[in-house]
Amino acid sequence: MEYDVIVLGSGPGGYVAAVRAAQYGFKVAVVEKAEIGGICLNWGCIPTKALLKSAETFLSFKHLASYGISFDGDNIADPERTKELKVDIAKVVERERGVSDRMRKGVEFLFNKNKITVVNGKGKFLDANTIEVEGNGQLKGKYIIIATGASPKALPFAPFDGKKIVSYKNALIPETLPKSLAVIGSGAIGSELANFYLAMGCQVHLIEFLDRIVPLEDDDVSAQLSRSFRKEGMKVMVSTKVTGITIDENACLEDGTPDPENVTVIVESKKGEEKIKVERVLCAVGVGANTADLNLESVGISTDRGKINVNKFYHTGVAEIYAIGDVIPTPALAHVASAEAVACVEHIAEQEGKEVKFHPVNYEHIPGATYTTPQIASAGMTERKAKELGLNYKVGKFMFTASGKATAAGKTDGFVKLISDADSDKLLGVHLIGADVTEIIGGMVLALDLGATAEQVRNTVFPHPTMSEAIRDAAEAL
Repeated sequence: MEYDVIVLGSGPGGYVAAVRAAQYGFKVAVVEKAEIGGICLNWGCIPTKALLKSAETFLSFKHLASYGISFDGDNIADPERTKELKVDIAKVVERERGVSDRMRKGVEFLFNKNKITVVNGKGKFLDANTIEVEGNGQLKGKYIIIATGASPKALPFAPFDGKKIVSYKNALIPETLPKSLAVIGSGAIGSELANFYLAMGCQVHLIEFLDRIVPLEDDDVSAQLSRSFRKEGMKVMVSTKVTGITIDENACLEDGTPDPENVTVIVESKKGEEKIKVERVLCAVGVGANTADLNLESVGISTDRGKINVNKFYHTGVAEIYAIGDVIPTPALAHVASAEAVACVEHIAEQEGKEVKFHPVNYEHIPGATYTTPQIASAGMTERKAKELGLNYKVGKFMFTASGKATAAGKTDGFVKLISDADSDKLLGVHLIGADVTEIIGGMVLALDLGATAEQVRNTVFPHPTMSEAIRDAAEAL
């Protein structure tokens, strides 16, 4: 079977590349070993948000009294009354799976509409133009795009067992809610799932090796999220190293019944060694590129720490083989993979004489979004980075405690923080933490891309009352 373009993987990089290539008139095949839509759609971005919506709804019911609402005249803030609120984790997971299923069917519809062939199975290179698909024969392609994504990493001394030591995939489909949970790693995945389990009533320990949680964010944002988490009862531990995890299968309670909290996490911090007893451990220390089984060496594709080396067109330097998404050394984000997919296919189309112009991805202002409570959204430079570069910069900040919309909604945790060049007034970074701020970062990415100044943002008329008008107030502070 011969194709113009073969795409390995159908995640947010792969499926976007396939659809865009088909729209340019190429004959396209997608090789996928698991579900269409990849990790993001099936086991990452989308299902996590479905879980967090269930958690948000549950918490809203627990705080109805503060909004002047009660059941049959009863005060739902009464501890005895709130005990009647129950979580049916099976139903929560069923809804989450349903959301992913609907989104996956949408991608499958796009594939059918654009006459894209899906070949199920694990693919690997036989030569620069041939892919062998396990159990499904061989495919020939003029152009091949590697978009195989990444998989969760386990700690070397604590492999995943799917029950006591779990990855994010297991954490998304729990059969039961644990009484207690240790989350190792506080990036977006770790923090979001820690947030979910805390809201569901679990005792959560969030353990971070570095000196702050969500360490890729601005320091002030990290500090605010830590305060918000601790206020809700989460135990947040930073500058803490996990040195061991043990499971005692024979642990029993005083009455002789098995002790579900039979996992001991051994950590080292400035306080010394500490042992934490929990029922379950979620390891969220990062992901590794899915490149090991592609037989890249046989065609001469070079890697660095498992990531494929590419040029600005995402070309690997070998024949007509390209790579995008989590398998290359760019930010491992779904929207980055999709943007790279479009740029990559534009370049291929140009090579084939199509009327299209290649548009490079601007990595300087890639937005980040973390869907904790409060949410985090950011783009551009952090204050820490500005200091490291020795820039002459200014900071403008506006707290949501002074926002009418945030106060009316009862969600005042957080702030807007803008960083600008003190000499040119040009915006360098935008950092938001607060309710639904992931919905308003897009406009600020455009502002950064267009080189907007703090004065221009200050003079922009924002709607009132909204969370977004705090951006103007932060610009006023600048």
